[in-house]
Amino acid sequence: MATILERLINVISEQLGVDEDSISPSSSLAFDLNVDWDDLAELIPAIEEEFSSPRNKVEIPVEDAERFRSVQDVVDYLNDLI
Repeated sequence: MATILERLINVISEQLGVDEDSISPSSSLAFDLNVDWDDLAELIPAIEEEFSSPRNKVEIPVEDAERFRSVQDVVDYLNDLI
């Protein structure tokens, strides 16, 4: 089974059209991946869908998403949720 990081990298790659090999835990969302607010607005629902299950619906409030600086920040956040 894929790890949270692997699944997240896949979602980011699909949503942003970024090569998976260029995404690492230390990748800055803003600087390395060029994620702006419009991208984040599309990325968050895709992450929620990927990590939700019938027993655990993942919802990421905007206030929480605003604190994501790196891919690892998102992984850590998801680790606490699921």
